[in-house]
Amino acid sequence: MVPLSLQHLLVAYSGMATMPLLVGVALKLPDDRVRLLISANLLVSGLATLLQTLGFKWFGARLPIVMGATFTAITPAVLIGQEHGLAAVFGATIVAGLVTVAVAPWFGRILHLFPPLVTGSVIAVIGFSLVPSAAGLVTGSGQGGSGVQRLGLAAVTVVLVVLVERLAPPAVARFSVLVAMAAGTLLAVPLGLFDGSAVGAAKALSLPDPTAFGAPTFVVTAIVAMLVVQVVNMVESVGDTLAVGQIVGRGDDPETVVRALRADGAATVVSGGLSSFPIVTFGQSVGLLSVTRVMSRHVVALSGGLMVLLAFVPALGAAVAAVPGPVLGAVSLVTFGTVGAVGLRILSRADLADGRNLLTAALAFGLGMIPVGAPDFYAPLPASLRTVLDSGIAATGIVAFTLNLLFHHTRRIRHTHLFGRGKEQS
Repeated sequence: MVPLSLQHLLVAYSGMATMPLLVGVALKLPDDRVRLLISANLLVSGLATLLQTLGFKWFGARLPIVMGATFTAITPAVLIGQEHGLAAVFGATIVAGLVTVAVAPWFGRILHLFPPLVTGSVIAVIGFSLVPSAAGLVTGSGQGGSGVQRLGLAAVTVVLVVLVERLAPPAVARFSVLVAMAAGTLLAVPLGLFDGSAVGAAKALSLPDPTAFGAPTFVVTAIVAMLVVQVVNMVESVGDTLAVGQIVGRGDDPETVVRALRADGAATVVSGGLSSFPIVTFGQSVGLLSVTRVMSRHVVALSGGLMVLLAFVPALGAAVAAVPGPVLGAVSLVTFGTVGAVGLRILSRADLADGRNLLTAALAFGLGMIPVGAPDFYAPLPASLRTVLDSGIAATGIVAFTLNLLFHHTRRIRHTHLFGRGKEQS
């Protein structure tokens, strides 16, 4: 279980560290405060993963789902932090979590409005929109090694994943990502791409300090912005939960989705109280499940326990962070691509011969991928709109959900469609 759990931890760690790091740097926080944000995020992510995988009464999907702070909250958190301080960010996070717990049953009742056409589109865009971040880890602007060396190391790591998956016995193939990461890290040493100095400099033991940024404050404008982020998170969580349910063959029902959303909300409340950010399901774990075919929720629960341990032992966190960017980027490329492929597999269950469904998928993908290829596309719009539209995931969910309602849940007359002829229905 330990190496299987370690795979989930290693794949998700960069995301868990990156979100608080970017917010801390943008707000020009001292290094010690940035480290506190990272430790708090690891602690909350671990606790949330334990709650989601093991479950407690009405909370937790009891599925192999890794949890972590959402990237959707980066821009709002920075803007709120600059205007009102981080205490307002954490206060808004607490309110967003409470609202999520309250509306989770309502989301469960409208789950029939999220057919494969909607969830498949959202999950596919979740995976494919993360690919550029994997590429960023590989190229690593300002980091050591030449561009050719970094690209070569990443290519070798991807090839190792493929070879282990193809040639190794099943008992070893399930560790393909971990084996490739270990081998890639060893290859990075003679290339000068491995830096383990931070491990020796890190403290052996450190306690997260939720009081370092002051007590949470509650600012109306900050709460409104974070609630918008949380709606996006809920759509993403529904998609990821249904995707995991499809992979493991259970848990893709309304009751499980409601329990998952309640766990998201409860974890987000705790996160705000411990000086961290809104918590959401991590798409990386969805891809890793498909690659390893290990469906045990207890394996992922152990990875949650390891996250909690990392929060208190900075030296271990530094060791995980020492995995070279090209290696981590390569395996992230595999897992993110797998998430996208899972989304396409779910989308294939929709009748794309129906022109209405084809148009829905086309617009959902097209608008969802705009922020990936053109990050400043929505720059002229007000910040309130950019909070939603700058997230390709949010745009995809809104478009797919709205068009599915329009085409399949409203009364209409038979007519010829742009991409083909549909059937009459009400």
